[in-house]
Formats: sequence, C-alpha cells, structure tokens
Amino acid sequence: MRNTVRQELVARQLDEQIAARYPVGQRLRILDVGMGQGTQALRLARAGHTVTGLESAPEMLKAAHESLAGEPAGIRERVRLIEGDGRDTGVHFLPGSFDVVLCHGVLMYVQEPDAMLAGLARMLAPGGLLSLLVRNADALAMRPGLAGDWTGTLTAFDSGTYTNRLGLVVRADRLDALTATLAGIAAPLHAWYGVRVFTDNVANKTELPAADELERLFAAEDRAGRTDPYRGVAALLHLCGVRG
Repeated sequence: MRNTVRQELVARQLDEQIAARYPVGQRLRILDVGMGQGTQALRLARAGHTVTGLESAPEMLKAAHESLAGEPAGIRERVRLIEGDGRDTGVHFLPGSFDVVLCHGVLMYVQEPDAMLAGLARMLAPGGLLSLLVRNADALAMRPGLAGDWTGTLTAFDSGTYTNRLGLVVRADRLDALTATLAGIAAPLHAWYGVRVFTDNVANKTELPAADELERLFAAEDRAGRTDPYRGVAALLHLCGVRG
C-alpha cells in the first residue's frame, strides 16, 4: 500500500504540473534519475513522452528492463535505459536536453546533494520542470510517535537522518533548505505537495483495499497533500521547481 499511494499521488501531482506548463498532446523529453524499477518512467512513456531512465543499482536496472520488455513496441522505442549515477548527468547528456527531470527517492542517499541538484537543473531546457521527492525532515517525529516509540520520537525532533525500512540510516530534507537550494540553481520552487500523510505507518505488506475504498484513500491523501497544515507533516515532500 505504501508504494502504491506514493506512486499514485506523485503521478497525479506530476501530471497536474505538466498540464499547467505544456500544451495538451506535446511530447516531452523526460529524464528519470534514480528511476528504480521504472514505474513513473513507463507511465510517462505510455502517455507518449520520450523517457530516459538513469539508474545506478544493477538490480533495479534489471527490473526496469524486465518491465519494459512487457510493453508494446511503440512504448519500448520511447524509453532509453542507462546505467549511471545522478551525480554524473553531465557525462551522459548535454545541458538543456530535457523538458522534465525527475529525481524521486534519491536525495536521501546522497550526502551532499547540492552539486547533484545543480547538475539536474542544467539538464533542463528553459521553463523545464524539476520534480523532487524527498523525505520530510520536518516530520521525522511522526512515524515513531504514531508507533508509540517515545525515545525515537524525542530523538527525531532534532535529527536530519532516519532509519528507513531497509535498515539504512539516510538523510532527510527540510522544505526551507530545499527552497533556498532551488532558488540558487535557477530552478525556483513553483509548487510543493505532501505525500503519505495518513498511510506512512502501515506495514510493508499491507494489502490494498477494494477499489472503491482505495479511491477514497487516494482522495483523502490527495487532498491532505495539497492542504495546510496536513501536507507539512507528510512523510515525503514532492517539490516542483521551474528552470528560469
């Protein structure tokens, strides 16, 4: 459920931002950095866009290739998969090569992300959209607090790291700091959303509810993710910057 909610909410939010910036039917050049198994990349390719996926983990790249192999030929030809690190986009691409750059669930694994973000911004054509999905450092106390872990809760208030469900200690980001960074790399923040306000603490293997109940869940998460004060305590933040 957690991954389904994340992917659905990010897809709705991303489509909203793309629709607001580009004419209906325009075929966009999209770069998905750290694309994982390719959920968003394939979805966007199915919508008619040309998508380049950059992924450094061989097992994730293998999963993306396997998913792509099951798509019709017309979709497969719109997707290019490259093994590479998001910090090395300048090695693979020319500046201004893309209309949209996605970087979802990656920054938490990068100790010093500012240089990488600057590189991603350079990949955008003027007016292009930079989509970031990060762990919300301003809400790190929510997960342990709702689980009744009071020691962890008190520690999380002043922390910039957390232990994820893989057992790795990784970074989280604060909205004000990323807002300043985006302004500094000439891709100032245009819009932001919360992702997983209500469902972050569900167990990893929680099954999805029936279709009508799932749609109500999506509606509640979607509304909370764009409404104060709820979005401020979401587990994840989806930030959209626009290249000047």
